[in-house]
Amino acid sequence: MAGIKELRGRITSIGNIKQITRAMEMVATTKLRRFQDRAISSRPYTEDISGLVGRLAAVLGSSVTERPLFQAGAGERTLCLLVTSDRGLCGAYNSHLLRFMEQWKDGLDHEVDFFVYGRKGATYLKNREYNLERFLTDPQLEAIDFTNAAITARMLTTEFLSGKYKDVVLIFSAFESMARYVPTAIPLLPISADSFEAVEDSGGAGVILEPDAETIFDSLIPRYLETRVYNTLVEALTSEYASRRFAMKNATDAATDMQKVLRGVYNRKRQEGITTDLLDIVGGAEALR
Repeated sequence: MAGIKELRGRITSIGNIKQITRAMEMVATTKLRRFQDRAISSRPYTEDISGLVGRLAAVLGSSVTERPLFQAGAGERTLCLLVTSDRGLCGAYNSHLLRFMEQWKDGLDHEVDFFVYGRKGATYLKNREYNLERFLTDPQLEAIDFTNAAITARMLTTEFLSGKYKDVVLIFSAFESMARYVPTAIPLLPISADSFEAVEDSGGAGVILEPDAETIFDSLIPRYLETRVYNTLVEALTSEYASRRFAMKNATDAATDMQKVLRGVYNRKRQEGITTDLLDIVGGAEALR
């Protein structure tokens, strides 16, 4: 069993670690609130632009499906945008997401190429020699804004229209609550006209469109895709910090429990040492009589 000096050192070391994990928990909590606000505030915009695109699709009717972005690509491969974290210490966030990606990939009968946000995902794909087409590092995910998300959406659209891919899929952790973030795969391209069926009844009756509905529709589709990509990145980032906050809180609580156990052992061994010293003193005094 460890001696008193070693136990004292362990208690001090665990206390130092607990200070670090508590500080990281506070940082993660602060950033989580900021990114959560961004994720929540982006949802109404996403819903509104989806509704507007749906109403215009209802006006245009079957001609919508004749557009290139509404038809399967000419290629035989799938392009996947995978969003992971740049850093660790976020619990099982990356492992759950990558396990989900593996299951999704195993269900396909063709090859997949990857665009990746996050060093953890890029490292994972490189180690397994997957087709990593592009590792997106500038800017880092934490510094992403709508302009950068729009650039990413345009890159994905260009790759889809090049004829190399049949579809484009987004894989990320969808943020549902502080304690729930679910690995999710959603199709980005081709755009499914079925997703707009719920708003067909609204049509365009009584609304004057200037310029015509077709021109407005064609200009809105890129904004629609950019919005979906931006919402994906923000939700993934929010999920990452929710997971990191939870992991750091668990680490802090575990350090507290370990300190309590070690302090109990330390106090017991110190008392045993004091008792032994007292017995030696008493025994020596009795021997001198």
